[in-house]
Amino acid sequence: MRQGSKTINIILKVWRQKGPKEKGRLETIPVKDVSTDMSFLEMLDVVNERLTLEGKEPIEFDNDCREGICGMCGAVVNGIAHGPEKGMTLCQLHMRKFLDGDTIVVEPWRSRAFPIVKDLIVDRSALDKIIQAGGFISMATGGAPDANAIPIAQEIAEKAMDAAACIGCGACVAACPNASAMLFVGAKISQLALLPQGKPEAAERALSMLGKMDDLGFGNCSNERECEAVCPKEIKITNIARFNREFIKASFG
Repeated sequence: MRQGSKTINIILKVWRQKGPKEKGRLETIPVKDVSTDMSFLEMLDVVNERLTLEGKEPIEFDNDCREGICGMCGAVVNGIAHGPEKGMTLCQLHMRKFLDGDTIVVEPWRSRAFPIVKDLIVDRSALDKIIQAGGFISMATGGAPDANAIPIAQEIAEKAMDAAACIGCGACVAACPNASAMLFVGAKISQLALLPQGKPEAAERALSMLGKMDDLGFGNCSNERECEAVCPKEIKITNIARFNREFIKASFG
């Protein structure tokens, strides 16, 4: 342990569910001597080591990069997707944000479109299916073009890049009262609709992606803005407005 680091004792209440069709429950696990230098996932790693030594089944949770890039680590902490810190994923949350004696409740994403696989792991492949429905361009790209071959205004390029920052973690779905994927779809629509390369298929893209979102059981947006509040990349709901405009143009075009 690093010199000068503190330790705290917490009560972990974590969702345990053996499979998609099994009944789940919250399990209470006292955790002592947690270093405040640990990330939240490192704390779960330590808990799992202790559970294994006690002959108990470890907590299943998803993660990969642990750098806030892949979006796989998503879980609801004390009722907030990715935890209490704004603009970061769960793997970037550190235990120094909690106090000694805190009770921390950890649950998986809650959405019909995200069935629980086990414990904190959910099947988020529904987001991939939405992308497959239209989140791409079909034009031949060839070699890398010159930077100034297609002039794009700086403001437009920045808006497209901001939308492209979406990592598809599903926090917006977990936070939305309607389990809507509109922020995710809006970001993926925007990053292409704003650029010349994405305009030829814009109408078909808007119709296909919205149709697939509905087919998969996601709800509709009711402007609660919960999605924007928990998005680790701070994607703005202006992208939902742009998506709605693209859909209306496609519907009457």
